[in-house]
Amino acid sequence: QVQLVESGGGLVQAGGSLRLSCAASGTFRYIFNIELMAWYRQAPGKQRELVAGITRDGSTNYADSVKGRFTISRDNAKDTVYLQMNSLKPDDTAVYYCNAVVFAFLYWGQGTQVTVSS
Repeated sequence: QVQLVESGGGLVQAGGSLRLSCAASGTFRYIFNIELMAWYRQAPGKQRELVAGITRDGSTNYADSVKGRFTISRDNAKDTVYLQMNSLKPDDTAVYYCNAVVFAFLYWGQGTQVTVSS
């Protein structure tokens, strides 16, 4: 019902920036009712953790570790959510996953690798 495709990952030096995108597609009724979109990340050997989330009306929340460095935004007309990541650190290295909540069901993208070199 909902497909999520991430893009924008890559290799960057510490202090650099990357912008991730996540485009949602699928059944119109589901896309129109996406309640929340978020970015999660999972580093090797660690649990998946929430990075940032944004509701349809634009309310946001962030993990403490990324506050002031990352910004989540959403373009409802394009059904796309973005994650602007600045001042990247090696600890930000992980696979980043896009997530959408629709009718209380969670959908996930395939993930995009972000690697920050020191």
